[in-house]
Amino acid sequence: MTGTNRRVLTIVAAVAVVVLLAAGVFLSDRGDDSSESSSGASAGETASEGSMTEEEVGLARRDADDVTAMGDVDAPVVLIEYSDYRCPFCGAFARDTMPVLIEDYIDSGKLRFEWRDFPVFGDESLKGAMAARAAGEQDKYWQYHDAMYQDAPQRGHLDITDEKVMAWAKEADVPDLDQFEQDLDDPQLREKVEADAREASTQVGATGTPTFVIGDQKIVGAQPTDAFRDIIDEELDSVEEG
Repeated sequence: MTGTNRRVLTIVAAVAVVVLLAAGVFLSDRGDDSSESSSGASAGETASEGSMTEEEVGLARRDADDVTAMGDVDAPVVLIEYSDYRCPFCGAFARDTMPVLIEDYIDSGKLRFEWRDFPVFGDESLKGAMAARAAGEQDKYWQYHDAMYQDAPQRGHLDITDEKVMAWAKEADVPDLDQFEQDLDDPQLREKVEADAREASTQVGATGTPTFVIGDQKIVGAQPTDAFRDIIDEELDSVEEG
């Protein structure tokens, strides 16, 4: 993957500028896992002044061709996640809560889920984001997403190396590995990652991962599954009443 590390570092610098402007020291790599505890984060936090709601900004893309989204484009409610593949709490959500949401809300057409890349833990985070999108070019985005999170530790950060990037591609059954390797350097995919990061920091005011937006509420941290159920049900009731 000649040139990959150099290009990834370039993206890191670009993302760092955006996020530092919006959130001060936000991009410090939180090496102490105890500082990442989601237990103190409030679920269903109303979007604070200065950060606009999903409805006001129109964050939901509802693009039928978006490989990083899941569910009916016309679903009444959209849940957006701003996430990093090296974030242990993002992994907890992917493994514990996401399967429940798929079964109870997404498969039934009630909820659409839209992923946003918010790589905050350095160059390896960017490498993971680019790899998942490269897999998505061959309709294997969610298989790759799941393969990475299945390998992620419950505490600490997932190591994303060149060797693992290719191993996950094989595990996800990406059909053309040569094309996958080329797409790891695709500037259009890099721009999508950068655009997601800009949206997270400047429009949502996200200062950590995972951050979720649903309706006019912002959810911070990997909250219990029932917390997501309650908020989704509340949004569904609001749509029906409206």
